[in-house]
Amino acid sequence: MTSEDTGENGFAGASFPPLPEALPVEIFDSHCHLDLLEVPIPRALAAAHAAGIRQILTIGCDLKSSRWAAQTAREHGDVFAGVAVHPNETTGLSDDVLVDIAKLAALPEVRAIGETGLDYYRDWAPKEDQHRSFRAHIAIAKSVGKPLVIHDREAHDDVLRILEEEGAPEAVVFHCFSGDAAMARVCADRGYVMSFAGNVTFKNAEPLREALRVAPPELILVETDAPFLTPIPHRGKPNASYLIPWTVRRMAEVKEMDVAELCTAIATTGRRLFGPW
Repeated sequence: MTSEDTGENGFAGASFPPLPEALPVEIFDSHCHLDLLEVPIPRALAAAHAAGIRQILTIGCDLKSSRWAAQTAREHGDVFAGVAVHPNETTGLSDDVLVDIAKLAALPEVRAIGETGLDYYRDWAPKEDQHRSFRAHIAIAKSVGKPLVIHDREAHDDVLRILEEEGAPEAVVFHCFSGDAAMARVCADRGYVMSFAGNVTFKNAEPLREALRVAPPELILVETDAPFLTPIPHRGKPNASYLIPWTVRRMAEVKEMDVAELCTAIATTGRRLFGPW
């Protein structure tokens, strides 16, 4: 591929939106699926850097993608890995897979255990299998002392209950937070971190914005979940880490915070949970 084949965002073709104005303080993308972008990692990182996104946490959803995430993080200094089996992939999950996830979890380039949790929206795996996997990942996170990254879709009560029953790890992150203001207050009381994605910019997402309003700045992260959940005004196009400024600026409006102030809070929380970079 030649330079003539790439757009101003550094990606191939016209499917990706242009670069936004860079953020005033460098932050990071706390949840991305680099393996699904189909873009060379150096180009994805260059575009992110140009937008003020210094690091990316790329997330595994099964053993194969978890191994890929760890290998990619090993090869690229501004990429860290999360490893886990996604709740939708837990049907008949074997102990051998969990053992392998635990081995990956101990690697220095792996900074999070996730995404794990419960998904009652798609219901692609029996609840008992999802619960067993979630409990096992909680144990792994505690054994290696790394943050637990939770996928929670229409399963708030059970996720919160299982965390209480098992004893939550020291650091818990609700990826693509989907609760309302009441749940945000519960998470804040328990010290759980809430990571907001591009859907917080959507027109119909006022309940999510209400949750963001009550979330303490020190318990907020931002993510893309790329290539999904592209923020307004580019909804419908593929997402990537360099588009986070659109989400952060909308979040700052909702929080009535200066953009640089919010970025500083996010960067500080990121270092506390996943650092040092």
